[in-house]
Amino acid sequence: MAAGTVPPGRLRRRLTVAFVLVAGVSAGVLAGGSYLMLRQARLDGSVQRAAADARYQLVLAGQFVPLTDGRRAELLASFEGSGRHVVLIAGDTVASNPAYDPTPGPTLRATVADGQLGYERTGGDLLVVGGRIPGSTAELYAVTDEDDLMGGLEQLRTALAIGWVAVVAFAAVIGHSLARRTLEPVGRASRAARAVAEGMLATRLPVRGRDEFSDWAAAFNEMAQALQTKIDDLSRAEARERRFTADVAHELRTPVTALVAAASLLADQLDALPDDARRAAELLVADVVRLRALVEELMEISRLDAGQEPLTVGPVDALSLLRDLVTGHGWAARVLVDGDRAILRTDPRRLERVLANLVGNAVAHGEGELRARVTRAGALLVYEVSDEGPGIAPAQLPHVFDRFYKADPARSGQGSGLGLAIARENARLLGGRLSVESRLGVGSTFRLALPLVPVQPLPADESDRSTRGDP
Repeated sequence: MAAGTVPPGRLRRRLTVAFVLVAGVSAGVLAGGSYLMLRQARLDGSVQRAAADARYQLVLAGQFVPLTDGRRAELLASFEGSGRHVVLIAGDTVASNPAYDPTPGPTLRATVADGQLGYERTGGDLLVVGGRIPGSTAELYAVTDEDDLMGGLEQLRTALAIGWVAVVAFAAVIGHSLARRTLEPVGRASRAARAVAEGMLATRLPVRGRDEFSDWAAAFNEMAQALQTKIDDLSRAEARERRFTADVAHELRTPVTALVAAASLLADQLDALPDDARRAAELLVADVVRLRALVEELMEISRLDAGQEPLTVGPVDALSLLRDLVTGHGWAARVLVDGDRAILRTDPRRLERVLANLVGNAVAHGEGELRARVTRAGALLVYEVSDEGPGIAPAQLPHVFDRFYKADPARSGQGSGLGLAIARENARLLGGRLSVESRLGVGSTFRLALPLVPVQPLPADESDRSTRGDP
């Protein structure tokens, strides 16, 4: 996967998480706000009811003034008998029920001392509302048990929490479903794009409705159709080019054979010709030889294009074959051969064809030390031919193995520009990869990597990729 891209499913998860976050936060804020408002309303209502009841109790307590010891006891017994718990502070503090005996805080005591009605809540879910008994300095505090109220609020909080969890779970399910349905066209488009990239040019997207995805699908289909038309045109043009090459090579073969025979006879008579005629005859013989080489290369590349070049596989001593080739072509004085000994099964004739082209190219265009070596790299056998020549410009490297391409325009008079292209096709038939590395002013290294065991020939597109320097 290319860097920066989003793996399949990650965008769907992001959308689902975003949907859940929005729903969860919204539901949480709504539930929390509702709980706080309801809680405050319930607590305020409890205070109002307790305050109203406390005022009534203070009026009733005024009937027991003056508060003698006997009247105090009657007051406390009267309130406790009516189901109300009170605390009386008249010098000392006395509770009507020892189980409900909170100690009023200083703030509440100060409010009551000013003649006002005050309240406070203790930690035990008790609401204490107090005031001064009319006609007396005594203080009476009514105690209300809010356990039921707090229990109800606790149940409400639990119910809201469960409801929030349910909303989040439901939002997750809905969000996942919506994200899947929303991104389904994106997934179809991704699969269609991969299919087109793999060569299935007839791939199209369904166009449904009138939304943005439909417009996208229609634009994709138009692009795919234009691409298919363009590639079909290019394929037909390439087929015509190959057919033209084959036809030209076939038509030239017979007259060139006759020219070669005549040139051979002329070459035998060069010494008998006058000096001015001898130079013209030598040029003629050289051009006929070049023409024959061009026709042979055209014939060979036509056969390669047509798939009419069978392999004859056998055991080959990799290092000995390279040395014999260099010696046989008279390059031993310029090319240093070394490397590892290894036996591989391949077609020796085609391997020689590739190596002869690489070494001959180094001899013709290279400078300095020329080296041809064999090394083992795991399951591969690698031939390397290097020179210390002027090198090849980076802009020209991708085209080195193209047909009729010459990296140096000054070499227009040498070769046909088909040698490296033929070498690449032969390397593909052998199941290998041909690549080149070069630096200006340093030199070039051509590399042929072959499997140590026979394999199927590489597809043409794989061979093309190998020319860009892949190992």
